[in-house]
Amino acid sequence: MSTTESGQITGTKDKDYNILWFTEACLDNVLRLESYIADAERAGDGELAEFFKKAQTDSRKGAEQGKRLLASRLAG
Repeated sequence: MSTTESGQITGTKDKDYNILWFTEACLDNVLRLESYIADAERAGDGELAEFFKKAQTDSRKGAEQGKRLLASRLAG
């Protein structure tokens, strides 16, 4: 039996699932990083807070790109 699922079982091709997974992971990072930012700010570590804020911005960007890509592929 193959270890990859080509959509025959789930109805979702690997490439579509991968976009969904990536988008969800980016959104999860945005939420998780909110806690990390708060922790760094409570500890008075502005450098670390800024580092996490940049990572959060990058994760938001990835999520938006993933949503746009998925929407265009599902519409076609």
